[in-house]
Amino acid sequence: QVQLAESGGGLVQAGNSLRLSCAASKRTSSNNGVGWFRQAPGKEREFVASISWNGGTTNYLDSVKGRFTISRDRVKNTVDLQMNNLQPEDTAVYYCAVSRQAAATAAPNMYQYWGQGTQVTVSS
Repeated sequence: QVQLAESGGGLVQAGNSLRLSCAASKRTSSNNGVGWFRQAPGKEREFVASISWNGGTTNYLDSVKGRFTISRDRVKNTVDLQMNNLQPEDTAVYYCAVSRQAAATAAPNMYQYWGQGTQVTVSS
């Protein structure tokens, strides 16, 4: 079983940046796609970004394109989400997850391991 630990969340003002990091407990996850999802209060969990096993393919939620960048370090077994120009609507708990497959995917049911989440709060 793969255990995931997210870090880097916090409280920032609109327009500022945060960098989230997801560390996996096993190197086997380096052969799988990894995604970031978020869930705001009263809303369903939504896809934010994903990256394929080798970093060659990335996908983003339309509203974060150009502001967020997902990247991975297969040696360190980490996946980061750089979030720039944060807006109040980005406020949510952010989760990383490891996919069942090597490709990048936005479908939550394709992910088998999930972290506990890290809170991101953006004030206006």
